[in-house]
Order: sequence, then C-alpha cells, then structure tokens
Amino acid sequence: MYKGERNMSEHMVRKQIYLPRRQNLTLKRLAKQRGISEAEVIRQALEREAALPIPDVHDSRKALDKIFAYAESLRKRPEFMRGKPYKFNRDELYEERENRWVS
Repeated sequence: MYKGERNMSEHMVRKQIYLPRRQNLTLKRLAKQRGISEAEVIRQALEREAALPIPDVHDSRKALDKIFAYAESLRKRPEFMRGKPYKFNRDELYEERENRWVS
C-alpha cells in the first residue's frame, strides 16, 4: 500500500475520468514524487477543493453588473447609434422562416 493511502476497506466508488495529456503527466509526476497512488492524488485534490469557501453570490452579482455596464457602453457607441434601434418581433421572424419553406 502506498504511504498516505486510505484503507481500501472504506466504502469506495469507482470513477473513470478523462484527462488531457498534460494533466495526466502532471498526475503521474505528483504521485511518483509523493509516493502515493494517482487515485490518492485526486482524492487529496478533491478534499482541498471541497475545503475552499464557496464564492459569495455578491461577487457573481458584481460580475453581472459589469457585463450589463459593458453592454450599455457598446449601445452608446456611434456605429450603433445610426438608424432606429432593432426591435425583436417574433411574428416577423416566424413569417420569414415559413416563407423560406413555402417558396
């Protein structure tokens, strides 16, 4: 048994994952350096990730506000100010689509 490896009699669930070549090489290198199995490297990484605080919803709101501000700034650019603003009309869209099939 590798050093630091958990007792395999614990209830374990088998998982199969796909890794890019670079991550696979990193996983092999870390396991060899630490003298533990590749599975144990993954388990330890998962434990570390689970211990991190969940990002605050307010951070997400700030990001969304930035997106809205950026979209608003684009709307005010001179190249978008020409002519009437586009108004979405579902009926016109369907009519145009139906006409393609009928013609």
